Amino acid sequence: MPNTEFSRESDTAQQQDAGAAPGTEALTGAQRAAVSALAGSFPLVSEELGERFAVHDQQLALVGGPVRDALLGRPANDVDLTTDAVPQRILELVDGWADAVWTVGIDFGTVGLRKKGLQLEITTYRSESYSPKSRKPEVSYGTDIHDDLLRRDFTVNAMAVRLPDLEFVDPFGGLADLREKVLRTPGRPEDSFSDDPLRIMRAVRFAAQLGFTLAPEVAEAARGMADRLSIVSAERVRDELTKLMLSPDPRRGVELMVELGIAPYVLPEIPKLRLEIDEHHRHKDVYEHSLTVLDQAIELEEKRGHEPDLVLRLAALLHDVGKPKTRAFESAGRVTFHHHEVVGASMSRKRLTALRFSKDVVSDVSTLVSLHLRFHGYGKGEWTDSAVRRYARDAGSQLERLHILTRADCTTRNRRKAAALSRAYDDIERRIERLAEQEELDRIRPDLDGNEIQEILGIDPGPVVGRAYRFLLELRLENGPMDKEEATRELRAWAAEHL
Repeated sequence: MPNTEFSRESDTAQQQDAGAAPGTEALTGAQRAAVSALAGSFPLVSEELGERFAVHDQQLALVGGPVRDALLGRPANDVDLTTDAVPQRILELVDGWADAVWTVGIDFGTVGLRKKGLQLEITTYRSESYSPKSRKPEVSYGTDIHDDLLRRDFTVNAMAVRLPDLEFVDPFGGLADLREKVLRTPGRPEDSFSDDPLRIMRAVRFAAQLGFTLAPEVAEAARGMADRLSIVSAERVRDELTKLMLSPDPRRGVELMVELGIAPYVLPEIPKLRLEIDEHHRHKDVYEHSLTVLDQAIELEEKRGHEPDLVLRLAALLHDVGKPKTRAFESAGRVTFHHHEVVGASMSRKRLTALRFSKDVVSDVSTLVSLHLRFHGYGKGEWTDSAVRRYARDAGSQLERLHILTRADCTTRNRRKAAALSRAYDDIERRIERLAEQEELDRIRPDLDGNEIQEILGIDPGPVVGRAYRFLLELRLENGPMDKEEATRELRAWAAEHL
């Protein structure tokens, strides 16, 4: 998509030429080119499908995120379409044109279809709202695109491009708000958030994703209605949180959640990190430290050539959530947080499970939180090879993420201390790499398998085999690889003593 320019053009003729209604901000030449490029990237939709609807006297328009992203010069990956045709009429119009059709969302006015590998969703003009205690919206259909755009979350998502003639529709000043980088609602924000409370989270997510600010009235409404998030399903909240965490600036989103009182309904552990600090009991600001670790983890993620990583970012944000529960005051102004990594791992598991994250995400994040302090026993390299093996073995598939998280966890302003920690971690990474080349650390197994254990000891499958297996695994971690004869001697000696 081309880069776009934002400037006010008041000439009525120019507005009409751009397809904008009189009194609204007009598209610049670059923006018109972006709209044309958006339509041109989906010719089957903009030409064939648009013409098909028009011939049958039905409206069809590209709407929302794709239009916004095109005008921002961002790639548009989705194709969101809206129409005055009711769902049954949509099915009739696409019959014989679409390669496949599905109706999973038809109760909410949405028909899905596929054409030559392109997946589309067409939604009837509608309004939707939540009753005070309901988790499911009530949907009603409309006949006018203006009313459909009015019910959308923010003005920057309330712009459309009619098909097939590419008329630009912007009744609520979304183009001007794009230029100002501000989030406003087409109507009163209180009405918008009442219609769908998840929009409170969406405001925070868009701020992190697009670098926008919230208009004062939007921020105030979000603050006053944050408790309405409690009626939204955990899955929908999870999806918004995921998009926020994978955005370019998740710190901004987290800060907004805390500032606006949204966090208690999403991640209540985060605002609790803002522990009181006085002159007698000194410790880091855990909240600010956690946000800095998140920032540094993202920097390292990029430097190491990784894509945005949800597990890593969640672990960075949550790694110290156990500190408030484990804080203890000692003499000489010391503050301790003994075993906060264990408590934090349990808390992370509980919170992410409540948000309906997948079992893999829950397990991986809690593993990283539980291990994030392990490196700090490394000191000046006095770990034995067996300790390094155990470190790598315990991290397992999370080893690379643990490398990044542990490095990011260094937020000291003492340059000498920071440099020493960095050198120490360089050293442990080199040792793990060397041992991995020699021993395939990611696949450490005992030198004898279960069948061999049974044969050597003359026993049947059962708990004893498991005990013997664990003994050989510990031996393998301690001493490195052994040949079969040596492993057999050790197994028999263990059996003579313990069986």
